[in-house]
Amino acid sequence: MRARPRGRTLRARLAVPAVALAATAALLLSGCSSNDSLASQYRSGSGQNYIAGDGTVSEFAAASRGSAVTFSGTLADGTPVSSKDYAGKVLVVNFWYAGCPPCRVEAPELEKLYQKYGPQGVAFLGVNLYDTASTAASFEHDKGVTYPSVLDRDTGSVLLAFSKTVPPKATPTTLVVDKQGRVAARILGALPDASILDSLISDAVAEH
Repeated sequence: MRARPRGRTLRARLAVPAVALAATAALLLSGCSSNDSLASQYRSGSGQNYIAGDGTVSEFAAASRGSAVTFSGTLADGTPVSSKDYAGKVLVVNFWYAGCPPCRVEAPELEKLYQKYGPQGVAFLGVNLYDTASTAASFEHDKGVTYPSVLDRDTGSVLLAFSKTVPPKATPTTLVVDKQGRVAARILGALPDASILDSLISDAVAEH
């Protein structure tokens, strides 16, 4: 795994509602070491209701990506979706919810990349961790987001599936999944620069 250099340090602060935090805390903290900043913030009991993602960009060599991630869920319109629907495709997965400030900021950039890479067969899938269907739909309408999202708040099944390999740990987190269904890259926190995700997607598309 290697971290992609960035021109500046960004610290994404995400307001996680108390209900969502209680439901997902175990997953967010799984795999964290005792000095992990995310774990430390949660354990501190400061009451800030924030988990910070520092914008770290990690890439995973093909030989170290492990097994394909298998997941299933339900889209906001009630349509079932699973990892089988994306077999052989590069998939960009973004974990988000409407009350998350950096999610609102990065949504238009994600949509631009979806419009750029969709014609090349790249799929985008949002994973909404907290909202109802109506709240998620309102957010997508306001931000012009046209790719689908799974509503994951009741089951947490998609979050759990990815947490077994490359834990999201923060919201937003964006994953690039290769054509074999394995996580090729992770951006932990808000996009530090849309061009970085653009490059990660392009790299995954170029792989055989």
